[in-house]
Amino acid sequence: MPIEQRVISGPKIGAKIGANSSATPPPAPEPEPKKRRMPSKKLLVIGAVVVVLAAAAGAWFLFFQGDGAPVEEPAPEAGSVLQVEPISLNLADGHYLRLGLALQLTADAHETPDPSRALDLAIELFSGRSVTEISDPASRAALKDQLAHQLVEAYEGEVMDVYLTNYVTQ
Repeated sequence: MPIEQRVISGPKIGAKIGANSSATPPPAPEPEPKKRRMPSKKLLVIGAVVVVLAAAAGAWFLFFQGDGAPVEEPAPEAGSVLQVEPISLNLADGHYLRLGLALQLTADAHETPDPSRALDLAIELFSGRSVTEISDPASRAALKDQLAHQLVEAYEGEVMDVYLTNYVTQ
């Protein structure tokens, strides 16, 4: 069987391609993408200084008054006292607590607030506890303080304290 040999000719490596040659010219180089211009260092330094000054000014306004003392809210001025009807609460082991409240209103409270929220918070706080826990004076004082804190938050400046006017366990 005879061996067939094929020779393909083309321009030699490194040879110049002339206008007369049959080879196609190499493709035009792609233009380089435009580089984004980075902000100058001076602009970055100015921006950093502005951010630091803004943070310092915000901290000063949040934490200090003009004389450098920490900001303290003035104590609310006492207004009238709102009596709340006593309620009976279920305690643990079949016992009961008869609880009466009085809300110390602030002078800023122009209308009498609805005592329903106060009763709801008291029921949630005192219900289900044991008689020994409710009867202990230290525990009772802690529960009263917790209730007073919850009422101040719930009534948003209208109530400043709570008094226990009826507190009987059975």
